[in-house]
Amino acid sequence: MKFENVLLGLLAMKPLHGYELMKWLDTEGQFLRSNTHHSQIYRELGRMVTNGLVEFHVDAREGRPDAKVYRITEIGRDALLEWVHSPYQPTSRFQDADFNARFIFTAQLDPAAAIVVIDTELEYRRAQVLRSRTRSLTMSDPDPIAEVDLGRAERIGLAMHEFGKEAVDRWMDWLVEMRAALVAELADADADGDGSEASVTARQAEEAGA
Repeated sequence: MKFENVLLGLLAMKPLHGYELMKWLDTEGQFLRSNTHHSQIYRELGRMVTNGLVEFHVDAREGRPDAKVYRITEIGRDALLEWVHSPYQPTSRFQDADFNARFIFTAQLDPAAAIVVIDTELEYRRAQVLRSRTRSLTMSDPDPIAEVDLGRAERIGLAMHEFGKEAVDRWMDWLVEMRAALVAELADADADGDGSEASVTARQAEEAGA
């Protein structure tokens, strides 16, 4: 996940100055990108300005330092939409930050593309579950150092495995629920006469087993 995609997704909503971006990354954004230092934000914004992805104007404020307010450009918009519509590659960890960032920004821009992201994630997780649920949880021929308690290690490992099973099952249930909500939204848009592409996507999603 490129940092610029997160910043472009935020700036697609409204122009923001660097402090506002930093504040978001320290709160909601901490679940997408951990420990982002303010210097990284300004360095990335500077690079994006150089590459034409964003532009800024200076907000002169009486009695306080002036602030640069950043706005996404047409080049930045095209780059963001290219990312949104590019193939999504799931990671081995479910509910990874890569998925969260990709899904939240894709859903706000194109619900049809968000359905494709969900379908890709669901296909990967279902296959992952089929491979992992029957695997042996016991280490063969253990030869631990003295400090290792094999019985405790086995109990903790089993508890974590059971928790992981429940968590990934709930994750897949949530994906199915979210998919159904997006399909219904597209169907409602079609009923209101809001775009032929939405109606085609809604029908395709339903046929795929929404």
